[in-house]
Amino acid sequence: MVCQGSNLNNKMMTGLCEEFKIVHHNSSPYKPKMNGDVEDAHKNIKKIIQKMVVTYKDWHEMLPFSLHGYRTSVHTSTGATPFYLVYGMEAVLPVEVEIPSLRVIMETKLSEAE
Repeated sequence: MVCQGSNLNNKMMTGLCEEFKIVHHNSSPYKPKMNGDVEDAHKNIKKIIQKMVVTYKDWHEMLPFSLHGYRTSVHTSTGATPFYLVYGMEAVLPVEVEIPSLRVIMETKLSEAE
């Protein structure tokens, strides 16, 4: 589901969608409710960034951290993290790299055994 942008409605995008068997749909113009889930996600990410920035000039520096927090937080609507829904496993958090959790230790032992 994409907006009506011409950058997303062209021959290149049509070719990519055909190659990867993606069904391309356009949302209705001037009706953001038609694309409500994406709009809700954008609203939540914007709130996270607003809490992290000192000035509006540095928001782009906080974007990766905001996205990581959003993707690794449990969402009440699904009862899971977006990362888990996409990859089928929970993300390894940066703190787990510094102070290995049981999960990281077990995965390391399995990798070494192979």
